[in-house]
Amino acid sequence: MNPNAEFDVIVHGATGFTGRLVAEHFARRHPSVRWAMSGRDADKLAAVRDEIGALTGASMADIPLIVADADSPASLRRMVQQAKAVLTTVGPYQLYGSDLVAACAEAGTDYLDLCGEPAWMRQMIDAHERTAQGSGARIVFSCGFDSIPFELGVWFVQQEAAKRFGAPVARVKGRVRAMRGGFSGGTAASLRATLAAAGRDPRILEYLKDPFALTPDFAGPKQPHGAAVAYDEDLGSWTAPFVMAAINTRNVHRSNWLMDQPYGADFVYDEMILTGPGEDGEAAAKAVGAANAAMGAEGGPKPGEGPSKDEREAGFYDLLFVAVADDGRQVRASVKGDKDPGYGSTSKMIAETALCLIDTPDVAGGIWTPGAALRGKLVERLQAKAGLVFAVE
Repeated sequence: MNPNAEFDVIVHGATGFTGRLVAEHFARRHPSVRWAMSGRDADKLAAVRDEIGALTGASMADIPLIVADADSPASLRRMVQQAKAVLTTVGPYQLYGSDLVAACAEAGTDYLDLCGEPAWMRQMIDAHERTAQGSGARIVFSCGFDSIPFELGVWFVQQEAAKRFGAPVARVKGRVRAMRGGFSGGTAASLRATLAAAGRDPRILEYLKDPFALTPDFAGPKQPHGAAVAYDEDLGSWTAPFVMAAINTRNVHRSNWLMDQPYGADFVYDEMILTGPGEDGEAAAKAVGAANAAMGAEGGPKPGEGPSKDEREAGFYDLLFVAVADDGRQVRASVKGDKDPGYGSTSKMIAETALCLIDTPDVAGGIWTPGAALRGKLVERLQAKAGLVFAVE
């Protein structure tokens, strides 16, 4: 963290769909925070600032505007020197994030994003981990729906397992019980960029296939494939592949690794969508699988597009985590969120994670997951300020 910075947080990409929602959250909930808005067009930034002020009733005239562009590394370096933390919503990160990560790592400025691109994240770990450790910068990827509720859901259920069984367990299942809210244009663009990059570089394809891609020099046991419809005996339900599992599972394993493996070196974790029992459940699971296959196709939402306010307000998610002991005993916990996961909830999560990180100066420099860096402190903050509910069932 850059302790003498002018701003606590700079919201980079504030004119984009998600960036604007993050800026709205700061305007509504954190009037005392020293924050600024950043983007590549000064006029658009000024217009968005005025619109947010009119929408929220907040005093926005004094919120500074900073022009910075991914095509100008010098402008990024100037920006990061002004902040304790830079929060960026400008993706795909493999196209627009590399120079910003480098600038933050060198300057000792904290960095947070919404990345769901594991191959790029591994490239950044390899390139900048040591620099961030030396400068004190805390680089934190995946601070939205992917992957905070899943990382912290596993952490939360493992805390209860330790209370009941004396230690965390080596097997946890993550299951999506219910969710309303579509995927974002940014998510689709990231998927297309990742597939294109994998076609050019075989190493990227290897990272995408490896559940331990984010744990350098460590490979754990074989993990469930998670790519096919299956019946879950423990839960009495058919299950379908969950499109975000490809990033969430990697982050959960990295969290375990960063925390010195409290879940064990033999930890097994997977994520699926519950679709119910019987023939109807099986048919629903197959339909979800078909929808997943079309997710990265052209013609979907574009970056900058997203649901209406009413659609965001009507969204929600309900996640189940099942910790299974060796003798078959179980502990179950849930994570529930208000608003649609990809926008309404995500914008609150990344904003509160940035402030939580700033308020936790004892976290060392390096490349972190939100769960490993902040653990129970972040659980408490998200419950108090971001509409998440963690509960033992």
